[in-house]
Amino acid sequence: MTQAGLGALGFLTRLPVGTDLRAWEAFRRTPATFVPVGYLVGAVAALPFFLPLPTATLAIAFPVLLVALTGINHADGVADVGDAAVVHSQGEDEIAARRRVLKDSAVGVGGTLALALVVAGLVVAGAALAGIPPVAALAVVVAAEVSAKFGMALLACLASAPADGLGAQLTQASGDRDLLLPALLALPAAFLGVPSPAAAVALLTGVLTVLALRGWADRNLGGVNGDVFGAANELARVVALHAGVIAWTLF
Repeated sequence: MTQAGLGALGFLTRLPVGTDLRAWEAFRRTPATFVPVGYLVGAVAALPFFLPLPTATLAIAFPVLLVALTGINHADGVADVGDAAVVHSQGEDEIAARRRVLKDSAVGVGGTLALALVVAGLVVAGAALAGIPPVAALAVVVAAEVSAKFGMALLACLASAPADGLGAQLTQASGDRDLLLPALLALPAAFLGVPSPAAAVALLTGVLTVLALRGWADRNLGGVNGDVFGAANELARVVALHAGVIAWTLF
């Protein structure tokens, strides 16, 4: 496996690979490597839905397995962005106030609520996925995970960071032209589970969620930092999962 691929695994999962500087440098300059990790994580995370377990058990097992696979680094971004989102400045520049909150290690009410909603969203999604055929659940989970990872690649290629840090390291290394390969790698996920459009809907809604978050970050934070990358992954996954299940149910 290439150094960039190892770096993607090291950054996006808890696998003990790709944690050295060489792998990180290769990964951050190769945004296409985000996407294959989505296929891998999605396929493994969907395995519980093939087991004859009660719905309540699957609802808990699904987010627990996701955390075991990917860790909580991106959830930290959800908490920080949640805190920044509820900032009301009093005489201070609002963007500066929100960026200051992002650097605060303490978790406030906004961050707590954001994390609670994401966790609840994953639990409810797990219960909903348990109610559809396992193959359909696999298609939706993989498409949602690919969507989240493609969304991060999209940010790396199109967004800009307001300051030095993780966001700058990812966004400064890539440009518009680097988005083509991640898009081509993500596209097959839309055809999982055909003729149902569930996977395509999951893929699309996850990407739209990331684009919406990017717009909010540009207006309210002055750009995309590492916390926004993490929040994009978590929010896109939750929205895509629910949209995919809805699409399967309706169509």
